[in-house]
Amino acid sequence: MVQLKPLGAKALIKPVKEEKMTKSGIVLPDTVEKEELEQGEVIAVGEGKRDHGQLVPMTVKVGDRVILKKYGPDKVKIDGQDFLVADEDDIVGIIQS
Repeated sequence: MVQLKPLGAKALIKPVKEEKMTKSGIVLPDTVEKEELEQGEVIAVGEGKRDHGQLVPMTVKVGDRVILKKYGPDKVKIDGQDFLVADEDDIVGIIQS
């Protein structure tokens, strides 16, 4: 697999597709579009951003499961796999388990 190191305050995220099921047990296909937030697992992170010459490290780390804005991240394909490259500002939160 090709390695990609995000620059600055960006994160490489592998999208996690959750199977959507109604209360009655009907599985909804991916073609049913809703304005929902994206979820994914952080694969790599940049060093952070500079603020007045000081490095501010990223809040998220590799392995975190995060929620992202729907249209914020850029979609990229690496070795046939889909990934998202998101600014730290596009990450809404970290899912705690």
